[in-house]
Amino acid sequence: MRLLFFFVFALSLFPAKARTLVVDQRKSLKSIQSAIVLATKGDTIRVMPGLYREGNFIVKKSIVFIGINYPVLDGENKYEIFTVAANDVSIIGFRMINTGTASITDISAVSAIETKRLRVINNQLENTFFGIHLANSTCTLVENNILHSNAEAEQQIGNGIHAWKCDSITVRHNEISGHRDGIYFEFVTHSKVEKNFSRANMRYGLHFMFSHHDEYINNTFHDNGAGVAVMYTQDVTMKGNHFEDNWGSSSYGLLLKDIRDSHIEDNQFLRNTVGVYMEGSSRCLFEKNVFSGNGWAVKIQANCDGNSFEKNNFLTNTFDMATNGSLVLNTVDYNYWDSYQGYDLDRNGIGDVPFHPVSLYSMVVEKMPSSIMLWRSFLVYLLDRSEKVVPSITPESLKDNHPAMKNYDYDN
Repeated sequence: MRLLFFFVFALSLFPAKARTLVVDQRKSLKSIQSAIVLATKGDTIRVMPGLYREGNFIVKKSIVFIGINYPVLDGENKYEIFTVAANDVSIIGFRMINTGTASITDISAVSAIETKRLRVINNQLENTFFGIHLANSTCTLVENNILHSNAEAEQQIGNGIHAWKCDSITVRHNEISGHRDGIYFEFVTHSKVEKNFSRANMRYGLHFMFSHHDEYINNTFHDNGAGVAVMYTQDVTMKGNHFEDNWGSSSYGLLLKDIRDSHIEDNQFLRNTVGVYMEGSSRCLFEKNVFSGNGWAVKIQANCDGNSFEKNNFLTNTFDMATNGSLVLNTVDYNYWDSYQGYDLDRNGIGDVPFHPVSLYSMVVEKMPSSIMLWRSFLVYLLDRSEKVVPSITPESLKDNHPAMKNYDYDN
């Protein structure tokens, strides 16, 4: 008896070797559901090409799912496809289509609740309600996925990549289109969003709230309904991103509401109604950004303070800056303004006369939006001339004391 006990104990110290189960509709193991039942912790399930209509896959074991040549998992407009409730699960190489929809539950192609180290890689998601939904999860990788939907109204669709109360997640190299918000973070910390392409989403290409200490690097947000919104957050780094072609009466390249202690560097704000709109934000540094072809490059509300704009290029914008108050507690310095008409007698590359980026006409438009119809009229020309004679009409404290004479080449 003692010998038998010792033998069983010894076996427990050396767990069984992980297996690979192959699901093939032409072979004996035809069903993914059956493979999940047979699998044990650490096993791999390889799924051969085919169309699989098996409802909801509930994963409560640490399993690696690998699709060969993108097998199709069809939710039949009724089901969630993967519901993950285990650590160390990987979902790689599937085409997931036609999830169900609901007004109360967030039905998704991949849903993960309280998981660690989930990997969702190289998948194609089409016509899903939510694409990838993460809740209370950590150390998740979402990489190289394509998420596309075709809903016609916001209530018909969820977000592409949705994360709530997560930590240390990475969202990289994904393409998201046709969702409500392309990427949505709420209470997400110490995470990175990198090299994604979020376009033609109904509301925001990126939307996050209460998500501190995160990085957003080298992403492109193009032609989204309302651009990008960042709210109630501190310690955000946004670097190397493109905010492009976000047009509309309530559309912004980047909206910052109640943001603190953040760094916005080396971004391109191109052809937006408003490049950057700031409200209630403090101690944000904008440097080495390009604002080009926007209606308003920057709109900064009077309740913002301690923000700095340094060494940015302002090119071919209708208005470089606008504000709704006369007391300005923010600084602009060493920027290039293509509308600057000053001189540089000592030839040090810095204008000898300060530049006031808030024009009198922009203040009129801020108070009376319909006056935008007078743009390029003789009356506006007279306003510009009067401003040069009496510059105190515009906010005196919002001026660039060291305007650059040449636009910056950030590659050198």
